[in-house]
Amino acid sequence: MQSPREILSDLWILGGGEPSAIDIVTLTGSEPILPSSFRVGAAAQVTIAAAGLAAAEVWKARSGEAQGISVDMTHAAVECRSERYLRVDDKPPPPAWDVIAGVYKTGDGRLVRLHTNFPHHRDNVCEVLNCKPERDDVQRALMQWKGEEFETAAYASGCVVSMMRSHDEWLATSQAQAIEQLPLIQIDKIGEAAPRPWPNGRRPLAGLRVLDLSRVIAGPVAGRTWAVHGADVMLISSPNLPSIPWLVIDTSRGKLTSFADLKTGQGRDTLRGLLASADIFSQGYRPQPIAELGFSPEDAARISPGIVYVSLSAYGHAGPWAGRRGFDSLVQTSTGFNDVEGRAAGVAGPKELPMQILDHATGYLMAFGAMMARLRQAREGGSWHVRVSLAQTGRWLRNLGRLEKGLAAVDLAADDVLPFIEQSSSGFGALRGIRHAAVMSATPAFWQRPAMPLGSDAAEWPSRV
Repeated sequence: MQSPREILSDLWILGGGEPSAIDIVTLTGSEPILPSSFRVGAAAQVTIAAAGLAAAEVWKARSGEAQGISVDMTHAAVECRSERYLRVDDKPPPPAWDVIAGVYKTGDGRLVRLHTNFPHHRDNVCEVLNCKPERDDVQRALMQWKGEEFETAAYASGCVVSMMRSHDEWLATSQAQAIEQLPLIQIDKIGEAAPRPWPNGRRPLAGLRVLDLSRVIAGPVAGRTWAVHGADVMLISSPNLPSIPWLVIDTSRGKLTSFADLKTGQGRDTLRGLLASADIFSQGYRPQPIAELGFSPEDAARISPGIVYVSLSAYGHAGPWAGRRGFDSLVQTSTGFNDVEGRAAGVAGPKELPMQILDHATGYLMAFGAMMARLRQAREGGSWHVRVSLAQTGRWLRNLGRLEKGLAAVDLAADDVLPFIEQSSSGFGALRGIRHAAVMSATPAFWQRPAMPLGSDAAEWPSRV
């Protein structure tokens, strides 16, 4: 198996970096960190290191100053499940899942996972099944269905579900075959534009403006990462969309947060105005809905020539599932992780990975890709499109190899996490959260702005220094 440094080297080169640049990176710690047969610790460490190294390269391009970076594997693994360690006024997180979310059997003996944390997703499941939102009633209704038929019908009705597949079953799907040759991260030039000069500032991303149109974990983690290196990140949400408050608190550290209802002309006008002077546009919409709103990659490049546009999807931008909704837990289920991990642990049924690593790692890959694209924009001009997906991150993780005794690792205790916790104020109360794992010698990573409730800021960019 490759070492974490070798994995980082391959990722850095894939993103267009000079191979020698990784000499400034120090990686500490060893596997396994958490109980898993998959290399989740290495994946956490390498993706955070790649984003940190990209920030260092941006700083070098802006200032001429080089610096060292270090990333500890335990710290990185902890950050990749930061939501479970967040405390607000010393209170722990509420229950993470809706009452009917989880795994069920279907009439043909298959297993399906339901994601119902948003009320409309739960209502859609109950409408398809003609049942009450109670676990026993959901289970009774699912016994009238075959697993794959329910999965197909549920997606067509706006539900977010997945049927558990083995790895071999996933590889046999047309979706897996469609994305098999796609790179882990894809960076393409999508338009002509003059190179943009770097703004003034004393941090790697100071003065850069980022629009964050994402929810839940992966996209918000990317926004949080740009913010930790000094960017002005504006989280755009709608007052009419549901949210998961605990995740909002954890991932909105460092961000501005404004409302714009994109179903209204006024909301779209507001977003176009912000986009006109933005540097990065990050979104997790499905391709057709974002295009119908007028904010496809091509639209963004016309509105803001020189933009770096970042697209996040669940199952990849090619293939018959390109438009499917999905979350980390569902992609783990669909692509074989739950089945393989359960078999390795000797348990009957699925076993989840010890953190939502597909989400978190993909978020750091988004941050990494956008910074590498912005470096190219400053050198050669153009508008750029960065594409990542949870399923492609999963394929990369699987290809890193397996840890023979990984499941024997002891999970981290509270005392193990204490060194990585920082305290801050917020619009929600006193926070205790995980600080960023990339330690930068010249430009320390930190969140300058406190986490605030959605819609707390005017939809206006702060002035550049």
